Amino acid sequence: MNINSRRGTKQSAARHHSHLDRCIQLFLLSTAAIIVIAYYYFISSTALQSTAATNNNSGDHKHDNDELRNHNIRGGTNEVTTTTNIQKAKATIGYAITVSGCPKTNASGMLDGAAVLKHSIHLNSIHSSSSQYDYQMYALVHPSAESCATLQLAPLGYQILVRDVPVPLQEIEGDYLRNKVPKNGCCGDKEFVKLHAYTLMEHPVVVHLDLDTLVLKPMDALYDVMMDGVTPHTTTKKNKNNGGIEVAFNDPMPQQQPINAFFTRDYNMAHPGMKHAGVQGGFLVLRPSMEVYEEFREIIRKGDFRQNGGWGGMGFGPFYGSMTFQGIIPYFYDYLHPGTGVELDPCTYNNMATNPRDKPTRNDIVSGNCRNGYNRPEFNDECEDCRSRPVEEIFTTHFTLCQKPWECHAQDGDRIQERLCRKFHGEWYRVREDLETSMWKRGVVDLADTDEMTKVRGGRFQPQQFRGYCKGPGANGYIPITLPDSGVLVKAT
Repeated sequence: MNINSRRGTKQSAARHHSHLDRCIQLFLLSTAAIIVIAYYYFISSTALQSTAATNNNSGDHKHDNDELRNHNIRGGTNEVTTTTNIQKAKATIGYAITVSGCPKTNASGMLDGAAVLKHSIHLNSIHSSSSQYDYQMYALVHPSAESCATLQLAPLGYQILVRDVPVPLQEIEGDYLRNKVPKNGCCGDKEFVKLHAYTLMEHPVVVHLDLDTLVLKPMDALYDVMMDGVTPHTTTKKNKNNGGIEVAFNDPMPQQQPINAFFTRDYNMAHPGMKHAGVQGGFLVLRPSMEVYEEFREIIRKGDFRQNGGWGGMGFGPFYGSMTFQGIIPYFYDYLHPGTGVELDPCTYNNMATNPRDKPTRNDIVSGNCRNGYNRPEFNDECEDCRSRPVEEIFTTHFTLCQKPWECHAQDGDRIQERLCRKFHGEWYRVREDLETSMWKRGVVDLADTDEMTKVRGGRFQPQQFRGYCKGPGANGYIPITLPDSGVLVKAT
């Protein structure tokens, strides 16, 4: 064998193995680089998708907000604190109003009332506060009001639902109810249109409010209890066992079954000898249910309302509106389904600045018996005066005794009722100003510069209170809301 030949073979093999090793090293390095690049691409893509999904969630239900704002509307300034809120809503609450007819006078009550009410809900939703809940607005409209309601409410972002009465008048079997209900209360049998709120099944909770109400604080505690049940809550001794909710008479919250409704009662309409006080028709938090809606229909169709005994002869009437919403709701939750509805403290929810006693208040000194003691004798001489509650503790107000804010009532007398009513009206105008300046980008004015305010907004009557939207006292002095030039309320939906 040729030794030189064998040596050459070994050298060739060595060179071959060296080349192969380099190839393997390059392959491994290339593979590692590809893996690293793919990993970072995957991470970046996932992050972008997560951000996009969060942004989509925060923009659900067509609220069209470029920025999600946190407005401090109680401070009396025009400053707006803007925060980015990427939290996903726990649920979307349905808010419904009912329009039973077109206004015959002062049309501002519909457009202006609906616009400011909706913005107050917005300010106390996930979009502008610490609330966990989103919202969707509905207008339950009787066919006779379709033309005016659609024209004024649709541009505000209300979903228009034209609904007739649940039971036609001629189908009511009870003669007394059939003959008397058309003229009962404010709106007769059209008041039953409110019951269609129970059919909004796409929401876990629906809040029905009158147009002349205002939301002042988030009502998450109510929604949490209806969705999750009563849970311990760190709050005052007064309501620590009620999920942080102030219940009327400090009664304990029912624990055995789900709570399907929250309401307040209208003790201002109570009278001695009555067995049951009616609910206040401008505030009802309910759990939607087609079964419940059909049960209400059967109650109305049967028409067992008695002249001296009310619904079912059980004392749910007669009183103002007892044949319709104000009477049928307590009949349902107090008698037919006890323990499923909860009466709230009217000082914190649906506060109307009412006199709690049956005699006049003079020099801020109350007298007489407690109206809420008519059917709770143990409280005949113990009732809180809701007119003394700080506004900061109140969740919603209802402009009944305080009169409508779009009528420019000064309410500047030094009496207990006027002092609270003036604060409520001031809150309404504060919300209107926030709607026009921060949402519609209209001019911000210095409240101390009356000439500038008059030039920009048109009014100079009590500028610190009415913020340039009143030219003088009374309905004729009010300056109505005007829609933006496009005819659509930008960012209001």
